[in-house]
Amino acid sequence: MPSKIIALLIFIACYMLFIFLPKKRTVIAVLGAVLLIVLQSISLKQAFYAINWNVMGIFVGTLVVADIFMESRVPAYIAEIIVDKAKNTAWSILLICAMTGFISAFVENVATVLIVAPIAIALAKKIKINPMNMMIAIAISSNLQGTATLIGDPPSMLLGGFAKMSFMDFFFYKGRPSIFFAVELAAIASFFILYYIFRGHKEKVEIAPVEKVKSWVPTILLVSLILLLALSSFFDTGFSYMAGIICVVFGVISIAWEKLINKGSAVEGIKSLDWDTTFFLMAVFILVGGITLTGWIGIISNFLSGLVGTNIFLGYTLLVFMAMFLSAFIDNVPFLAAMLPVAVSMATQLNIHPFLFLFGLLIGASLGGNITPIGASANIVACGLLKKEGYEVRFKDFVKIGLPFTIVAVTVAYLFIWFVWK
Repeated sequence: MPSKIIALLIFIACYMLFIFLPKKRTVIAVLGAVLLIVLQSISLKQAFYAINWNVMGIFVGTLVVADIFMESRVPAYIAEIIVDKAKNTAWSILLICAMTGFISAFVENVATVLIVAPIAIALAKKIKINPMNMMIAIAISSNLQGTATLIGDPPSMLLGGFAKMSFMDFFFYKGRPSIFFAVELAAIASFFILYYIFRGHKEKVEIAPVEKVKSWVPTILLVSLILLLALSSFFDTGFSYMAGIICVVFGVISIAWEKLINKGSAVEGIKSLDWDTTFFLMAVFILVGGITLTGWIGIISNFLSGLVGTNIFLGYTLLVFMAMFLSAFIDNVPFLAAMLPVAVSMATQLNIHPFLFLFGLLIGASLGGNITPIGASANIVACGLLKKEGYEVRFKDFVKIGLPFTIVAVTVAYLFIWFVWK
């Protein structure tokens, strides 16, 4: 059987099993990745390079920093302030989602979720509610706002590098409002979806301030990490290594601090990390790499280009919503990388400015991942953190929030880009 067919069958089989056997997702993903290599669909070297080691560095390093941040009791302290200041529980949750969006505009989504998650979990424990919907809302808010700036998310960095866009080009490009404003309008519209979901939490929880911060050092480390991650994008514009190295270094510093100051066990701290999600994430990169390396994404891209003909609005609409649908199941980084030159080719054939298609493609590919728990790395991480707390996220649990949120956000941004850039 040809390698191309093997890669596609394994990919489809694994993703279907993720839906029906979510508790076994890591085992399924790892077995699928191993099968790709054993059946020689891809080589061991190709599998190694298919893994985004930068994202893995961000994930593991920030996980350590977030862990000591949680232990410092600062998140619980912040949770008390949010609950005290907010009108009710619903607004407490919405304020946390807004805070997530703000951070995510400047920090990679996985890191953002890992930073905000301890606050959300602490808040949920304070007011004694299931944190599942809150964590899903945090993940999708992160994915949405990460698209707004050059440094917020790898797909934005890919577009910036491909189109030679500066940081300010994401705000205004060639005298017109750019991607930032499309995302912010989408955020305002999708905010009402989140409000509708959490509107039932009208209770005003009164809690006595009992939390005492053990140490502000983890907070200082966290803020320093955020600043360095934001700065790193200016030096590592291809999102290739620097952010991951920074997070790993800060993770090592955090372990050393925990060992020296709190006399904690470094080995036990490392063992307690979410290795289940770590291996799942690595295996998913290999599965996606399998269909990318064997040419399936290129085939889909060429097929879409052939459907367009000379109808600009049809081409734009197909590009956006096809990207949205595929990104719900396929990692948006390799998908966007394959589709960027196709978008420019389509625009050239139609004799229009390519940024109509490029911006639309970014919106569809970035936000489409919000539909499913496996559509974006931030979603996988959020579900992994919930599992660690004893909450299993089913496929339908995520989709019932992610789908309406995504449809509203994508539609608003899609229309804005059309009217500005057509």
